[in-house]
Amino acid sequence: MDHGITQGPISGLVNIAEAVNKVAEGGANAVLLHKGIVRAGHRGYGKDIGLIIHLSASTKLGPDPNQKVLVSSVEEAITLGADAVSVHINVGSANEAEQLQALGEVAETCATWGMPLLAMMYPRGPKVGSEHDPDLVAHAARVGAELGADIVKTNFTGSSETFRRVVEGCPVPVVIAGGPKLDTDQDVLKMAYDAVRAGAAGVSIGRNVFQHKDPTSMVRALVKIVHKGGTPEEAAKELER
Repeated sequence: MDHGITQGPISGLVNIAEAVNKVAEGGANAVLLHKGIVRAGHRGYGKDIGLIIHLSASTKLGPDPNQKVLVSSVEEAITLGADAVSVHINVGSANEAEQLQALGEVAETCATWGMPLLAMMYPRGPKVGSEHDPDLVAHAARVGAELGADIVKTNFTGSSETFRRVVEGCPVPVVIAGGPKLDTDQDVLKMAYDAVRAGAAGVSIGRNVFQHKDPTSMVRALVKIVHKGGTPEEAAKELER
């Protein structure tokens, strides 16, 4: 739910407290937020849920939205009660060098404090033809592991067969990004199922959950796949409840 910086108060995130509580009710393990939202008290209510504070930012209005910079620190996240922190790295971007340096430094600080680090690793830039190319995704994921991430988040490559190569080449757990809003619920559930079948540790999905007509039920459906080994068909029954 870090989209407020990149895209503004988009549908599903206008009322951030409500959005957090809906996914918590569905059984999500954690929610990912920026520090200002947490500081304002919108961490959710009534349900305990893990907190990941995102340290990176850029906006779609900037000259290069792929140029991520650090806007918070591990120490600040600790003061806010974070269970983990995350950074966003665009491998192949114009300022790749600075982003990689930031990842290395954040990883070092996380190791000092015992703070888990989620690295969002995407192939994005002038030399990137497709952000879902299995070779490029595998490279980006491996960079995250090489520089100290505890968990890597990256794009799904379209099939279990191709994504298995990404998982096999990354020595830390991998979770998939949800990407843009998909056409159907079945598309989302099949993507999650295929990723888990390929060895993914889980999912980190934004718009396909918080912009769903029933975010709580969609989270329950994803829990059915990720934690209970369910099929897309079995998971879809959670959407009928």
